[in-house]
Amino acid sequence: MKYGAFSDFKVFTGNANIELAEEIASIMGKPLGKATVMKFSDGEISVSLWETVRGVDAYIVQPTCGPVNDNLMELLILIDAMKRASAGRINAVIPYYGYARQDRKAKARDPITAKLVADLLGAAGADRVVSMDLHAAQIQGYFNIPVDHLLGMPILVKHFRNKKLKNVVVVSPDHGSVTRARNMAHPLDAPIAIVDKRRPKANVSEVMNVIGDIKDKTCILVDDMIDTAGTITNAANVLRDMGAKEVYSCATHGILSGPAIERIRDSAIKEMVLLNTVPIPKEKRIDKIKVLSVAPLFAEAMANIFTNDSISKLFSSK
Repeated sequence: MKYGAFSDFKVFTGNANIELAEEIASIMGKPLGKATVMKFSDGEISVSLWETVRGVDAYIVQPTCGPVNDNLMELLILIDAMKRASAGRINAVIPYYGYARQDRKAKARDPITAKLVADLLGAAGADRVVSMDLHAAQIQGYFNIPVDHLLGMPILVKHFRNKKLKNVVVVSPDHGSVTRARNMAHPLDAPIAIVDKRRPKANVSEVMNVIGDIKDKTCILVDDMIDTAGTITNAANVLRDMGAKEVYSCATHGILSGPAIERIRDSAIKEMVLLNTVPIPKEKRIDKIKVLSVAPLFAEAMANIFTNDSISKLFSSK
């Protein structure tokens, strides 16, 4: 698709994932919009726009990954600046939507941070949100503005289809990812298995059992995010101990915090495939980790939004 014909949109970014924003803008045939996002000496965030946005479709590419609070505030202030500069439509392109794990009251007196952030984005002046693989699909309903929820699954399916693996079983690392596993298994024409685990506290998981036949199979573990990598590496090690031939893993968001890299390096995982919705620094790109780009998918979605065309074809894994 040629993007050079479009003239009334501009792509901006904060500091969260400049490399991805530059790649998206390049595909769309535009330079990144001129903006300075910096901090005052006391830590307050300062935003300056150096070109007009009056009447244009403004796209702000900013995942709310770590440092989460800084990146979220950068996004909110960029939105506010564009609203006050009379932008035509303000589109918050959030490849990774932070604070999404608290999406309901799991126990008494819990906050629902996914809804809180949705309210903040709407109050700041966003007209639309474009995101990918929200932690729970119902988060779309927390917004009072349109949400385009893109899927990373077609990119991951294409990668594993090209590897031509034999005797594949797609494995959900917990009960919460069963639908995701089914969505990968169907285009790969593979069965699924489920790892039964419990989580005694945040960022700690214990594997209890495996439901399904994985002996002498090539297993692909699929999840939406890898944070400390405890869940995915525990699952991979159990699959190996129970007779799996090879274990691959994939996820959309590679947070990779704390001991994640060490755990992945020492695990039974042969290859971990991640998308670049959040920046993955070179020191974390060990041999086991392969990173695929979401820029073409976001660029096409943003172009279709600008021209008011459908984006439903982007969800296909064919």
